[in-house]
Amino acid sequence: MTHTPSPTLSDLWPTVVGVHEWSDAPANNETLVRVLNVLRAQDPHAVPGSAFYVSPDDLLNRIRIPEWQALIRFIVAGVSKTVGHANRTSWGSERPGFQLALRGLWCQMSNGGAHHDIHTHGNCSWSGVYCLQVDPEAQREAHPVFGARNGVTRLYGPYTALLGGAHSDFGNAYLQDSSRDIAPRAGQLVVFPSWLAHQALPYAGAQDRVIISFNVSVHAEGGDDQTRAYASA
Repeated sequence: MTHTPSPTLSDLWPTVVGVHEWSDAPANNETLVRVLNVLRAQDPHAVPGSAFYVSPDDLLNRIRIPEWQALIRFIVAGVSKTVGHANRTSWGSERPGFQLALRGLWCQMSNGGAHHDIHTHGNCSWSGVYCLQVDPEAQREAHPVFGARNGVTRLYGPYTALLGGAHSDFGNAYLQDSSRDIAPRAGQLVVFPSWLAHQALPYAGAQDRVIISFNVSVHAEGGDDQTRAYASA
């Protein structure tokens, strides 16, 4: 009797995206939105009445109230869980200690059909978006033009750039699911690799869409990133 070896099937190069919900959002978001609106009003570069506003990326240390510190702790915890999951194989069963460094943290406010076109982030390994305020889901999706896509964050898979001239058939259906929309919801944190192309689709609503965006670099606890990175190779 001939023995037929079992095949080896591998899912290589996964893209990990973390979606986390802040249970304390109802108690904190409203205060944080008020503070951010004050900062916008004081920003000499802000255009009054503009449909889109982006703050400087130095908000981490500019806001010093308990609600802000609670949000930062939640963001750090969400990023840590996502990074740990993404590196669970590379780091091995005994996950090493690591440190997060926030390389920039800023606010964006949009309305009136404003959007943020496709882009990636540099100088970091992870990025994220936390939603502070947006119209409730049913109201947001009722927009007569944008519908369910009103203000969503769209993530573009790593194969997207290859699909322009690629042959498409039933066998590579997995390549054709090339983007994913994540609906905005107050209290929701989305963490994704910084190289992942993404955009904010046009938004219009009764309330401004208010988000916090940030970049994060991750470092081995002892600072020896290269040694740790290749320890399991």
